[in-house]
Amino acid sequence: MAELHKPKTVQSTRVQLAQLMHPEQSNLHGNVHGGWIMKLVDEAGSLAATRHAAHRTVTVAIDQMTFQHPVHVGDLVFFNAEVSYAGKTSMEVEVQVVAENPLTGKRIDTNQAYLVYVAIDSSGKPTRVPPLIAETEFESKRMTDAIERQKRRLSLKKVLPMK
Repeated sequence: MAELHKPKTVQSTRVQLAQLMHPEQSNLHGNVHGGWIMKLVDEAGSLAATRHAAHRTVTVAIDQMTFQHPVHVGDLVFFNAEVSYAGKTSMEVEVQVVAENPLTGKRIDTNQAYLVYVAIDSSGKPTRVPPLIAETEFESKRMTDAIERQKRRLSLKKVLPMK
C-alpha cells in the first residue's frame, strides 16, 4: 500500500489522445462541436489523473474553457494531459488541445483547460493520492499557480454552496 503513495513525477502522468474528427462530430457551422471536444478533454484528463492516483477518479470541476480556434472536420486532434497539482485526494490536470491538418501538417493550439479530479476507492469514497514531484522550473511555477487556482475554487464553493 505504501507504493501507492510514493511521489510521482509530472512526466509519469502524461497522456496523449489523438482522434480524427468526423462529420458526425460537427455542429451546424461545419466545425467540430465544442461539446465533443470537451468530452475528449475530460477523457484525457481523467486518464492522467487515474495514472497518477492508481485509483478510479471522478471529475469535480472544470475551469473556464475558451476556444481560441475552431476544430474542423478532418483535423487530427491531440489532447495532451498531465497532472499539474496533487492535493490529499484531488488532482488538477492541465489539458492542451492541438488540431493538426493531416494533409499539410499545420498545427494550431485550439484551447486548454484545467480540470479537477478526486480519486475514489472501491466504495466510492475519496482516497489519498501520491504527492506530485515537479522536475522543471515550469512545472514548479505551474504547481504554485495551481495551488492558487485551488484556493479560488474552494473559496467559490463556500460562497456558492450546493444543496
